[in-house]
Amino acid sequence: MDKKRTELIVSAIRSGTVIDHIPSDKTFQVVKMLNLEVNENQVYFGTNLYSDKYISKGIIKISDTFFDEADINKIALVAPTATLIEIEDYDITKKQSVKLPETVEKIVKCFNPKCVTNTEGIPTMFSVIEDHKGIMKLSCHYCEKTMTKENIEFL
Repeated sequence: MDKKRTELIVSAIRSGTVIDHIPSDKTFQVVKMLNLEVNENQVYFGTNLYSDKYISKGIIKISDTFFDEADINKIALVAPTATLIEIEDYDITKKQSVKLPETVEKIVKCFNPKCVTNTEGIPTMFSVIEDHKGIMKLSCHYCEKTMTKENIEFL
């Protein structure tokens, strides 16, 4: 009797970044947020993939692309369980879990239309906080309004 194939084989990338352990429902948001739909390098992504640790996850592989601190902070805000794996010449050179930063600057728009960041063109700055239920929120440095993940709009 033939043994059925139960895994999909995806070719390794020579150089680039793998973003693993993305919550399945956030995979497309990460693709859009990082503008990967217009990236000219090879991009592979999967969502609703089996995971021992999270039951279901997303994964993105991007050839010849490495992310700066601002992009890593964006990933952490949207997918705090994500792991970044950097690959060079088919070898893993760096592997790290993303960490929520204490502050984020110039990457998120304040949802308060009267905030000086929206009316005066001042660069945004937020403190990353947790409420009493452990839910991550952003508190605007200027207007002090607090917003949840659902209100985040990246600049």
